[in-house]
Amino acid sequence: MMKWQGVMPAITTGFKQDLSFDAEYTAKHVNWLVDNGCTGIVANGTLGEATSLSFDEKIQVLQTCITAVGDRVPVISGIGAMTTAQAVALAKKATLLGCSGLMILPPYQYSTDWYEMKAHVAAVIEATDTPCMLYNDPDAYGTDFLPEHIAELAADHSHLCAVKEATTDVRRITAIRSLLGERLSISVGMDDILVEGVAAGATSWVAGTANALPKESVALFNYAIQKEDDQAFRLYKWMMPLMRLNADPKFVQMTKLMQQAVGWGNTFVRPPRLELTGLELQTSLDIIKTALSDRPEFIT
Repeated sequence: MMKWQGVMPAITTGFKQDLSFDAEYTAKHVNWLVDNGCTGIVANGTLGEATSLSFDEKIQVLQTCITAVGDRVPVISGIGAMTTAQAVALAKKATLLGCSGLMILPPYQYSTDWYEMKAHVAAVIEATDTPCMLYNDPDAYGTDFLPEHIAELAADHSHLCAVKEATTDVRRITAIRSLLGERLSISVGMDDILVEGVAAGATSWVAGTANALPKESVALFNYAIQKEDDQAFRLYKWMMPLMRLNADPKFVQMTKLMQQAVGWGNTFVRPPRLELTGLELQTSLDIIKTALSDRPEFIT
């Protein structure tokens, strides 16, 4: 049974120099994340550059992750597409491959009213019996799933089990809890509100910074969930400059730069994204190197 708990990295998609998918690296990366305490792998999300992946490539990413981690942790597939039919097809294929959960995104490019958006989400949820997480990131997709919308979906669909809340407004977590109690699990969807989000009732973290710092990310989440406030805020203070890189508009490039700095991956991204250069690159590297030079010691 799918448990929406702990630190579940939204993984970056590893590319070779020719920008083809690097399955060998990805398999090693996801196992490293699990070795360091992560409780799930979320593939084909925004951080995974899913909009630049073909349908077949998304399937290859999922197959690679599932084969690599086996039954150690669940693999969750992002379900995003241009059309409802494409999203439904991806949900069905991800289920056949053995994904334990589906993270449902709004349709790419088309932001619409609740009538149409509810129909899209309902079609994807109803396509399989796989437990689903709704992904709410209005800045990225132009669609804001309000707490009332989420309550409607939860009432209609028993296997909608969780919400990834990425509005950066921790009050949304409180509002969902107020409407639904424990009916849905809530996951923090933006790294730099992790401690506040857990305090408001989140039980998991779909994390970006964990791609480069899984051990620290797991420690921070555990401190927060166990209400060990002094340890949590000490570690949070150190991680915050890195977490804010993950919240930058070029968060994919920033996260891959962090990974490269710790020896896990490279900075290859698919256009229209381009690798960081010049002052932007140097400023980002300075932030990363300064943080890593003062890496705290802690007990996990």
